[in-house]
Parts: sequence; structure tokens; C-alpha cells
Amino acid sequence: MEYTQLGRTGLKVSRLVLGTMNFGPQTDEADSHAIMDAALDAGINFFDTANVYGWGDDKGRTEEIIGTWFAKGGGRREKVVIGTKVFGNMGADGADWPNHDRLSAVNIRRAVEGSLRRLQTDHIDLYQFHHVDRATPWEEIWQAVDVLVQQGKIVYAGSSNHAGWHIAQANETARRRGSLGLVSEQCLYNLAERRAEMEVVPAAQAYGLGVIPWSPLHGGLLGGVIRKEREGGSARAASGRSADALASTKVREQVQAYENLLDKHGLAPGEVALAWLLTRPGVTGPIVGPRTADQLASALRAAELELSGELLAQLDEIFPGPGPSPEAFAW
Repeated sequence: MEYTQLGRTGLKVSRLVLGTMNFGPQTDEADSHAIMDAALDAGINFFDTANVYGWGDDKGRTEEIIGTWFAKGGGRREKVVIGTKVFGNMGADGADWPNHDRLSAVNIRRAVEGSLRRLQTDHIDLYQFHHVDRATPWEEIWQAVDVLVQQGKIVYAGSSNHAGWHIAQANETARRRGSLGLVSEQCLYNLAERRAEMEVVPAAQAYGLGVIPWSPLHGGLLGGVIRKEREGGSARAASGRSADALASTKVREQVQAYENLLDKHGLAPGEVALAWLLTRPGVTGPIVGPRTADQLASALRAAELELSGELLAQLDEIFPGPGPSPEAFAW
């Protein structure tokens, strides 16, 4: 496993990030622990989660599963860089109480304590804002973060699903306060969805944030979805973002061309999609969210896959990027 520094920090993290969103809803605790064991054995030291994972009445369950794994000992917690997120409503008894979500100083303080308890740890390495809170000023957010850093409860702060100008606004506010600011941005970014290249990735690079792409296979679209349909279908291939995208004739033609190209090279589509992200400027590492040990093994193969310049050019022809801003939408 290769390692890189997270943005402008001195923190070294693996080029693959273990996503845990399936732990609980799709993968039971025993299998989740086995996947985390295998990931750590393979050198993956960067795990990502969120306080709301588990969803619905089970929100928080994913953090609890990670917490019981940490509690087994064996140096697990010391070896892992754990990132979690705050924004979604964590009100008790299913009640959407007005101050149990978003990024007010009150909710940040409450949410950190909840995550620490569920994760069975005394600190969070990367505390990420799961979405933009347009109602809370950055001065308030950074005040809350600075207190938590001073208390030793979090180490770094990152963003998720933020626009380029949000990153600039956040870090200019932090600069005025003498704070470190955001060190990472977790965004939707893959071969089929490259709009992040217009402004989000350039802003992250300019401010020294590591880019952490989520949904690297675009909900299964880049994982051989048409082949799976032809061979009998799969629930994963026929639902969510993948199904929505395939409803477009243009996208279906692109995906078919993608699968045909990789068939000629004898390459697995999902592994190429991950390997492509590892070639992109500014990318720390994509989030892989395995539901099974086999899916983790496939992601690990992708980390060792080297794509030729010719193949990269052909991928660009099939899935062209938008180009940088403002040239993408102006002369």
C-alpha cells in the first residue's frame, strides 16, 4: 500500500480510504470487523464514516461497529486515521429537534461527544462537515472547532460536498482567525462525474486540501453494470445512481464503450475506475465501500494497477472532463 500526506498536513494516509457506510445496513458486525481486519492487514490506515450512518432508527450504528472493533485492542486505534462527519439530524427518539443537526457550535459540540462515545475513542483524527450549512457563519464553526482541537477531541477539520467558493470562504475565515482551516474535501468525483474538476479540485489544490472522492464507481455504473445486466442482472447494478444514469441513451453508450475498451485490455471496469482516480491531480485517495471481502480484494488490486498513457487518453475520449473554470463555460 502506498501512502501520501493528507493535503498540506504532515499526516500520512493510505491511497485507498475504507468507507464504512455499508457496515450495519448491508454488512453485519462480524463481517464488518473482518473487512476492517483485512483492510488494516493490507495497509489501509484511513477509515471514513459519519454519525448518521446506519440511517433511520439505526443512525449511529456504523460508528458503534467501528467502536467495538477498536475496543478489541491490538493497536487498532493507534494504527487507524479515523474520519467521521457532522451535519445530519441525530435527535433522539426519531424527533427532528431543531438544534440536533447542521453546524451550529451547539450541535458540533453535542455531535462530537456522541461520535466519541460510539467510536469508543478519545479523539477523532478528521472531523468533516458533511454538507454546507448556509445558516451558520464560518466564524462560529471555527470557534467550535478551535475549542475541540484545544481539548484534544479532534485533530483536523475537513469538508464534504462543498463548492470551490465554500472552500475559499472557509479557509479565508480560518486564516483571519489564525486557525488551520480545512485540510480535506470529500466530493462526488469519478470518471462519469467530473464536474469537481471545474472548481472544487482547483480550490482544494490552491488551499492545500486533500481530495477524497466518494462514489468512485458512480453507484455501480463504472463496475461493469451493462455486462451484469446481460448476465442476469444485479440489484446493485439496477438501482440508485447507476439506474438513473443508464436511463440516458448517451450515458449508456458511454458505459458500453467503456466496458468494450476494457474487455479488449482484459481489465475489470471497477478496478480501472479506481485506478483512474489515483492518477488525478490533488486526489488523496478514493473511498471504497466494500460490502464483502471480495470487493475489498478488488479495490486492493486497483491500487496496484498502472494505466498506460494511451489507455488514459482513451478513457478521456469516452468520459471527457468539463475543463477548468472559467474556460468550461466562457471564452
